[in-house]
Amino acid sequence: MKLQYNEPENGIRLIKFIGALDLSGSYGIEVEFVRHCAGDNVRVLVDLSEVDYISSIGVQMLVNAANSIASRGGKMALLNPQPSVLDVLDLTGILQVISIYSDLDSAEAGVLAE
Repeated sequence: MKLQYNEPENGIRLIKFIGALDLSGSYGIEVEFVRHCAGDNVRVLVDLSEVDYISSIGVQMLVNAANSIASRGGKMALLNPQPSVLDVLDLTGILQVISIYSDLDSAEAGVLAE
């Protein structure tokens, strides 16, 4: 699992995961991911377009981060998951907790909206 971080001029933190978001993948990037999600009123987009597998551990990491960000006045959304990953997210009910977008423009608008 790899994590790429970018913060464009609009202030939204864009975090891209590449690989499998399972036990070993989550373990390898969780500290860095949490660090990039730190702060008050942050806006975070998590790009899942290159995640080919997600386990319950990966889902839990995303939910924990989203809850932590929300508790500090921020917002997190997921961007462009592959169909198999989206199926898992849908089955877990994460869609009721974290918004999912299929394109960058609508995702940016979604996390910037209050």
